[in-house]
Amino acid sequence: MNTWYEIQNSETIDSPSLIVYKQRAKENIDKLIQIVGNADLLRPHVKTNKIAEVCKMMLDAGINKFKCATIAEAEMLGMINAPDVLIAHQPVGPKAERLLQLVKTFPSTHFTCIIDNFSTAKALSQLFTEEGERIQAYIDLNIGMNRSGIIPEKALQLFNDCQALASIRIIGLHGYDGHIRDTDLIIRSQKSDEAFSKVDELKKQIELIAQREIQIVAGGSPSFPTHIKRNGVQFSPGTFVFWDWGYKHLVPDEPFEYAALVITRIISIMDDQTMCTDLGHKSVAAENPLPRVHFLNAEDAIPTSQSEEHLVVKVTDTGKWKVGDLLYGVPVHICPTVALYDTAVIVENNKVVDTWKVIARTRRITI
Repeated sequence: MNTWYEIQNSETIDSPSLIVYKQRAKENIDKLIQIVGNADLLRPHVKTNKIAEVCKMMLDAGINKFKCATIAEAEMLGMINAPDVLIAHQPVGPKAERLLQLVKTFPSTHFTCIIDNFSTAKALSQLFTEEGERIQAYIDLNIGMNRSGIIPEKALQLFNDCQALASIRIIGLHGYDGHIRDTDLIIRSQKSDEAFSKVDELKKQIELIAQREIQIVAGGSPSFPTHIKRNGVQFSPGTFVFWDWGYKHLVPDEPFEYAALVITRIISIMDDQTMCTDLGHKSVAAENPLPRVHFLNAEDAIPTSQSEEHLVVKVTDTGKWKVGDLLYGVPVHICPTVALYDTAVIVENNKVVDTWKVIARTRRITI
């Protein structure tokens, strides 16, 4: 009897490779919808999977709103006729023109973006006015992540300033709370409530002025459960679809299971406790300290060094292994790991059945 991750025809797969277990990814999508209770409340971030077929699985499950970080990810979503796409990255420089081209190329997809200053909003409005187009946007709020966004106390003035612009309309607030990562759900919820209170107050102020409803997008994979009881909030987790070692142990209250692994082969056995695999920096996200991967079928393997094409590990006894043996690894961080691969090997019922292009790993598809 094979364990869930073992691949019966593994000899057909070169290593290292990215493996996606299709049924487990589908189950993770279903679990997310069950937790939230309504697919209309979801706006999953596709930066984790970057694969059109995975996004189609979400569409098939009833999810119609998406979030992304790059123009390529947005184009991928336009290619599959996703109805509603928020680019959660402020379009500056050539990206503004590329956003305009997206809007023209995929008229059936409603594209929006984020802004956190009047200069960017004004430039976008002017660009779209010149082309006879309009763009809707969310104000990006800094509620503790401290990497982008305007502080809520200054955002009302930004909204008022944008009211005078001809071709940009503020329709919502984007408050990413990725800094809230406590393992204890109670503490996570307390911190979420504190950060969200400023967003909620701003929403009320804007709605009083605008006399219309303002949307809120918040909640990544660790924090989205803290927002479930709030009204008018869209949740934007991304990692949930594949899950990884980092979140599995950081937020054990969430029910998602590993749906993407990396496979690697032993390429050298140096002594009775040391062996080397072909899982280098180019094959698994390397921004974290070692270990960057944990092996399901070699739990005693401890990574000791890594270079571009090699990963050296210590084990209890290399006598249990031989050159060519396959190891199944769970990345600590799956999102940048996916971006290292051109294709994903698709497994169903312990057999390779297909390959899917990781189409949005590129910086540019056509636009």
